[in-house]
Amino acid sequence: MKNSLGRWLVPVIGGLAFVFLLVPIAYVFVFSFNDAGRTNLTWRGFTWDNWRNPCGAPEVCSALGNSLQIGATATLIAVVLGTAIAIGLVRYRFKFNATANMLIFLPLATPEVVLGASLLAQFLNVGAELGKGTIIIAHTVFCISFVVVTVKARVASLDPKLEEAAADLYASPMQAFWRVTFPLLLPGIVAAGLLSFAISFDDFIITNFNSGNVDTFPKFIYVAATRGIPAQANVIGSAMFIVALLIVIGGQVLAHRRRKMLAAR
Repeated sequence: MKNSLGRWLVPVIGGLAFVFLLVPIAYVFVFSFNDAGRTNLTWRGFTWDNWRNPCGAPEVCSALGNSLQIGATATLIAVVLGTAIAIGLVRYRFKFNATANMLIFLPLATPEVVLGASLLAQFLNVGAELGKGTIIIAHTVFCISFVVVTVKARVASLDPKLEEAAADLYASPMQAFWRVTFPLLLPGIVAAGLLSFAISFDDFIITNFNSGNVDTFPKFIYVAATRGIPAQANVIGSAMFIVALLIVIGGQVLAHRRRKMLAAR
């Protein structure tokens, strides 16, 4: 009886949790087809117009463009710096190695409201004008930690003998890195980049502190929520979810094919 209850209880609870997670996404997707008037809070009928003209709502595409630009720039900087830091922490031992590891984890444990307010205070102290530049710096600060944690695990799993073998074959340190180390690190770097971009694109709290008059997509959603998020914002949100889903599925398919190829050898 207990085994039978356990076999049913876990799938039921898991299924309910899965439904709970998907209900908001389904709501966003369904209301992207709503024939909304001045508000998108109630269903008024089905239409394709929102998908044909996703920039129909004022400022929505401008805010989206800002978020994409900021996310891409912050991700690129965080990936380059975070990868270098991860390699340094794993491959080299220095006096303050343990302290550096602890400091890397601090932004992960710090509440966003504290980090956002601290960065704002620093920008005001140096007289920096709030805008895209300050948002990019702020996003880079907390994205670096995610990159280091992700890439560090990948670096720790690499066999140093592979680089030693490349050196034995007269490869310079730079050649050994780009031809041996970097290709092996690339899956971790890509994963860290996707995670950083998602975190940057989604962030509201730190952005709100350090953005000044610049609107990002999360800020646009927050302001628009008081009068009902426009259907065009639901269209963009649904499109972003579909793109992310396709990336995940594509990654799983490629990983499955790679495993099959390795097993066939």
